[in-house]
Amino acid sequence: MSYITGNTIRTLREKKGITQKELAEIISVSDKTVSKWETNKGLPDIGIIEELAKALKVSLAELFTGDLKINENVSGNMKKIQFYVCPICGNVITAVGEGHFSCCGITLPKQEPESIDEEHSVFVETVDDEYSITMQHSMSKEHYVSFIAYITSGSVEMIKLYPEQDVSVRFRKKGHGILYVYCNRHGLFRKNI
Repeated sequence: MSYITGNTIRTLREKKGITQKELAEIISVSDKTVSKWETNKGLPDIGIIEELAKALKVSLAELFTGDLKINENVSGNMKKIQFYVCPICGNVITAVGEGHFSCCGITLPKQEPESIDEEHSVFVETVDDEYSITMQHSMSKEHYVSFIAYITSGSVEMIKLYPEQDVSVRFRKKGHGILYVYCNRHGLFRKNI
């Protein structure tokens, strides 16, 4: 990882709309010091990096990389959920929108859902006020459905499944939503319900 560049500090400061003097006052250094950083004639001490990130309203990763992330998903609609699954331990991470996650020492790719196919057919029945979900899918230790999730605009419900059990789950109906099924061999599938 490279250290913070002067160009990054200047760009982030300008995006925040503050002067070198204002930034200097926030982090208790002189404006000449900020000028030196921005012209690559000096580097901020590691002891004030966290204060600098807070003053510029960015994460430490953004400060070091210069890659500013803007949250364009302000509504937080749960139907925009993304799944990240660790191929080593099976850990499942969900996020409303994209992110960068790692587990077991590897960066997890975002799972791209496919439409339900014949091998991953999902049977949905309405029983009272619930959806009864079943599948005729292998549940061996080598090939199985790892989880099924029911997503509506305001909620996420996920049920973890394990090898050697039936694929049969129930979700309380909460309106129209999306059903996600994750097969450990073939990945993520989705179906509107």
